[in-house]
Amino acid sequence: MHRVVVTGASGTLGRNFLELVGHRSDFRVLALHRANSRLGGEWPSVQPLAVQSLERSSLGVHIAGFQPTCIVHCAATGMEFPRTQWFDLIRFNVDVPLSLCECAAAIPGCHFIFISTGLCYREQGRPLREDDPVDTQHPYGASKAAADILMRSAAAEFGVPLTVLRPFSFTGMGDDRTRLFPSLLRSALEGKSMALSAGTQIRDHCSARDIAAGILAAVQRPPSREQSSRIFNLGSGSLQPMRPMIEGLVEELKIPATLSFGERPFGRFEPLHLVADTTLAQRELGWQPQHRFAHALWQLAHESFPQLSLQEPTEHL
Repeated sequence: MHRVVVTGASGTLGRNFLELVGHRSDFRVLALHRANSRLGGEWPSVQPLAVQSLERSSLGVHIAGFQPTCIVHCAATGMEFPRTQWFDLIRFNVDVPLSLCECAAAIPGCHFIFISTGLCYREQGRPLREDDPVDTQHPYGASKAAADILMRSAAAEFGVPLTVLRPFSFTGMGDDRTRLFPSLLRSALEGKSMALSAGTQIRDHCSARDIAAGILAAVQRPPSREQSSRIFNLGSGSLQPMRPMIEGLVEELKIPATLSFGERPFGRFEPLHLVADTTLAQRELGWQPQHRFAHALWQLAHESFPQLSLQEPTEHL
């Protein structure tokens, strides 16, 4: 029996993870979400818990009482618009995982899965490997990089089995706020032109369901006793620039969007080449993407923008 605590259960990754395990008899999940948010459904194996804060003082009793075999920390801030203030972003993305790791350290054998990001890496101009330098000035990436390093130090110090997952870009059900692809769908729905950068940056995009499947694979294959921590990239490995990728999605799904490339500058500290090498995850977790990104975007539109009548693409790779 897997007893899993999930933070950020109302977010995109949390939602897709609950979809994968919520009907399984070998899982019990304590799903933590913000008091002003709601989960995207109901599942027999999931116990929701609305919380005001993710500080250890307020969560320790709930976590200790649940006695998890694994804590999956999906909650984060800093990728929505308007951006979280810099110091608030650092405090949340660094302090909260350390507090939860402290909770895990008090439960013998509790596996901690920390969701980091591909944005933590120093740009290399090629697909990124797990042993590449963690070094960036991107605010969200820097906050996750700092937590990434501290989590691995804490795991070694206190004997916490730790898995760090570094997902690259993704979308799918639950991604209905202000990131790129929901903003594209919202612009199409409102009949407005979508202002974009030149689109020459190379990005790795994956279905949120596939990233959630990577989390599930990590839960089911915890680190060995000899490992204090391990790291896996999760992504598609695609080397396609943003402009042809977005134009291809608009054409395939028949999105009534007006795209204005070059009307916005590149984001400050935005990497121009962000692609995952997922060889390690394939070898050690048995994970690789199964779903087409176009179908993930169609699912998001079907669920959150039903007024858009889009053409359903093929689902599997």
